Amino acid sequence: MSTITDRIDAITEIPVEYRTPTPPCPRSVKIELTGRCNFRCAFCARAQQLREVSDIDRGFFERILPEMRQAGVEEIGLFYLGESFMLRWLPEAVKFAKHDAGFPYVFLTTNGSLSTPDRMRAVMQNGLDSLKFSLNYADEEQFNGIARVNSAHYHRMLNHIKAAKAIRDEVYETTGNRCGLYASYILYDGDQGEKMNEVVEELSPYLDESYSLPLYNQADLVTEEEEDRNWSVTAGNRGRVGALREPIPCWAVFTEGHITFDGKLSACCFDHDGSFHMGDLNTTPFMEAWHSEKFRSLRDANLRKDVTGTPCESCAAYS
Repeated sequence: MSTITDRIDAITEIPVEYRTPTPPCPRSVKIELTGRCNFRCAFCARAQQLREVSDIDRGFFERILPEMRQAGVEEIGLFYLGESFMLRWLPEAVKFAKHDAGFPYVFLTTNGSLSTPDRMRAVMQNGLDSLKFSLNYADEEQFNGIARVNSAHYHRMLNHIKAAKAIRDEVYETTGNRCGLYASYILYDGDQGEKMNEVVEELSPYLDESYSLPLYNQADLVTEEEEDRNWSVTAGNRGRVGALREPIPCWAVFTEGHITFDGKLSACCFDHDGSFHMGDLNTTPFMEAWHSEKFRSLRDANLRKDVTGTPCESCAAYS
């Protein structure tokens, strides 16, 4: 798979062998290095502070990664709901994932505000394969209204994206590691959408690929605020624009693992309140939690397309 969209589409497709209550080990897992974030985005339920957040325990991190690799996980994302560049030892986490645990593909998504040139250079030198920027703000005014933090972060984000390519090329020449550079952006409506297209075009020379995403309802946690802004909300997580999947069965339940900073295995991309916890990896082996009774029951409901009484029922995808 040569592009990031190829990888995304392969995960969201739900291959036949994964359409079972006990699917094989997921090829991809995202692990939350920190639950903290320096933005308070209106479209993200994290801003509601529905859970206590902190950083991952390093001992847990260094235990669970080799276990998952041995089980068959091939791609490890060093992020989930928080902003990983807030973690002091992020470069060391990348190095451990790539060189100690032996993952073939290590990827990371960031809002870009804290990914300074020195920090980007460090994660790339340590083996990062993919760095994606969440490019969800078309201008300073839109940033102020959505991210709800100092607008200086917006200009830092743009500068960091523009600096990344030269750093990547420099690291490639010295180490042979070529980190892919990508951006995703929300497909807003009306004027916001037009402004978004302009900034994507401006930044395209600095990126290998960019793609758009629907505005997710985040498990039906932020729908009212989105509607107040006259945004069109897409139920569930249907993947990227251009390869949208049916909302049910939800691919996140079958093909990708999600681990919170405190060691819980979640069945949802947007588990901001713990509703989708399927097992505690502090006490339970990864594959045992992946095939837990709770997880099997949820997958069975998705396969039957009747999620009444499950955590998925609250998502607007199933209203």
